[in-house]
Amino acid sequence: MGFLADALSRVKPSATIAMTQKARELKAQGMDVISLSVGEPDFDTPDHIKEAAIEAIRRGETKYPPVSGINPLREAIVKKFKRENGLDYKVSQTIVGTGGKHVIYNALLATLNPGDEVVIPRPYWVSYPEMVILCGATPVFADTTMEHDFKLQPEDLERVITPKTKWIILNSPSNPSGAAYTRDEMRRITDVLMRHPHVWVLTDDMYEHLTYGDFEFVTPAQVEPGLYERTLTMNGVSKAYAMTGWRIGYAAGPEHLIKAMDFVQGQQTSGASSISQWAAVAALDGTQEHLKRFKAAFQERRDLVVSMLNQTKGLQCPVPEGAFYVYPSCAETIGRKAPSGKTIETDEDFVTELLQAEGVAAVHGSAFGLGPNLRISYATSNKTLEEACHRIQRFCGSLR
Repeated sequence: MGFLADALSRVKPSATIAMTQKARELKAQGMDVISLSVGEPDFDTPDHIKEAAIEAIRRGETKYPPVSGINPLREAIVKKFKRENGLDYKVSQTIVGTGGKHVIYNALLATLNPGDEVVIPRPYWVSYPEMVILCGATPVFADTTMEHDFKLQPEDLERVITPKTKWIILNSPSNPSGAAYTRDEMRRITDVLMRHPHVWVLTDDMYEHLTYGDFEFVTPAQVEPGLYERTLTMNGVSKAYAMTGWRIGYAAGPEHLIKAMDFVQGQQTSGASSISQWAAVAALDGTQEHLKRFKAAFQERRDLVVSMLNQTKGLQCPVPEGAFYVYPSCAETIGRKAPSGKTIETDEDFVTELLQAEGVAAVHGSAFGLGPNLRISYATSNKTLEEACHRIQRFCGSLR
């Protein structure tokens, strides 16, 4: 027996973090690197939110906050769910964590036992299966296809549910594919879940406000009120308010689940940063004007990247409804030779060779459970994206 926990040998490191780190190291060595591997808006946090944090510091809001969050923030969360999602929650049904990741992890930690299964559609955000494994349970994957725009089909969900299924994790708009479910598509998924009353729903709505065109966002308990008693609706301020570093995620759900999560959090981290919580109050309660600017910029970038990638030899790129990622297939490049002389056998080879040949960092799709694809984040300027896409076109053109 080694000193470290056995669970660690079953968990993979985060590929997105690893790729971002690799890009940083090459940059430090003087290489001209464009990193499209990080899931973070390039905008600054809106000023009124920053001011609220500074005010909170001046007021001395620097003591331990309650484990589940400060009351003004929990009240703002209740109002947000009512105003934007038509969901009625009490303050006691809400919880605040140190980022959305923390909230999801605590929900799983508070509910999973060895032998339990958690259904995760593929491609998935890299942390979902690893969190399930760390909690001693088993991730079970439901596959999606590019033909269906990476959206889970009801029959594929039905197929993977067993008596051991405890949760399904839904993420719309999705990281990594940007796919988002329309009301009808979500209804078909919730119809399946209504037939399986033992399955709980963990919905990760972190990209709710980043949808494009006239797409209308919906969340499961809103579409099917019958799921309300077994749904944890998770969200946060990271993406819509450009507050990734403030580390605030939140959720609402049945009181007994929230109590259990509070119990776990009380022994683990206690309350999230008090200053960040006051900033989050201003984010949820304040003006949402910046969102128009964010959405317009992201939509323009999405259209630019999709168009340039679809003009690239060997790549196929669907148009996503939301988030700030595209998930092109590089299937046609498999078996070709890169400028280094190496034959590309996997999507991981593709992104590795792309980084070495052209200094563009993307993340391989197999890290998200579905390849041969790559995830490209377009959360950077049009000029940078254009240059990156030119380099990708040049790289693909050089494959023999």
